[in-house]
Amino acid sequence: MVCQVLEKLGYYVFYSDRVARDISISNQHVISRIKSTFGDEVYVNEQLNRAYLASLVFTNPELLAKLNHIIHPAVARAFEEWCNLYNLEKILFKESAIIFETGLHKQLHKVILVTAPVEVRIRRVMERDGITEQEVRIRMGNQMPEEKKIELADFIIVNDSKTLLLPQLINIISNLLA
Repeated sequence: MVCQVLEKLGYYVFYSDRVARDISISNQHVISRIKSTFGDEVYVNEQLNRAYLASLVFTNPELLAKLNHIIHPAVARAFEEWCNLYNLEKILFKESAIIFETGLHKQLHKVILVTAPVEVRIRRVMERDGITEQEVRIRMGNQMPEEKKIELADFIIVNDSKTLLLPQLINIISNLLA
């Protein structure tokens, strides 16, 4: 939602997860490495079987690290190319669920953390991805606790369906442009 508002305000947003999904079905080098790591059955009709892959990696930190080692460099290259494309813009935004976990925050000028109560986040992911609460909680268990992220972030946005987003974003953008 926050990224959609930013786009409506005229800013460009790089969606890391979307790019990772695209790369996983279009980049032959990435596809080959995923198949060799997780088996050919991870692809069905040339589409990544995300549910199967998730069942493997989100319960096994070693396999998750292997997947990240395959995907993250390709996404980083795509982000660099994207930044070059929009290099005249004053502000560019990068959406990513695991900015701190991957050390990506060190490559960014500022980090905006979007927070919401745990139950709201769980419900949203269940609706978005069509997965169970348990699956969401397992994925969240692979992420840094929100309290730690709050300490590391430069700005915080509350997206709890009660607090207005636009005033928060305008304040942050004003700070970034100052």
